[in-house]
Amino acid sequence: MKFLADESCAGAVIRALRDAGHDVTAIAEIAAGAADEVVMGRALDERRILITEDSDFGELVHARGHSAAGLILLRFPNSVRAAKPRSVVEAVAKLGERLSDRFTVVEPGRVRIANRPPE
Repeated sequence: MKFLADESCAGAVIRALRDAGHDVTAIAEIAAGAADEVVMGRALDERRILITEDSDFGELVHARGHSAAGLILLRFPNSVRAAKPRSVVEAVAKLGERLSDRFTVVEPGRVRIANRPPE
């Protein structure tokens, strides 16, 4: 699968997804400091699922109606951050293409997936 990792996405998650065979472009590597709207536009243009730890992206998609090829929001408290890379790779393996055009929240022991609101 193709992902665009926002700057807030931990390097360990990016490495774990790449190690699992996924195509991951990291904003920190190609366009550090890009505005959220620019990041979302790039993800949509390249049909990449945006993966982030920044809840502002959920606001852009749900409240402001921005289009997205898919969005994964990671919500892990510091006490269990070590489990994050494995949890993300497992969620991606389990859900696969169902992540496209969906808003997904990955938390410790829980994955929530919803359709994007209509445009």
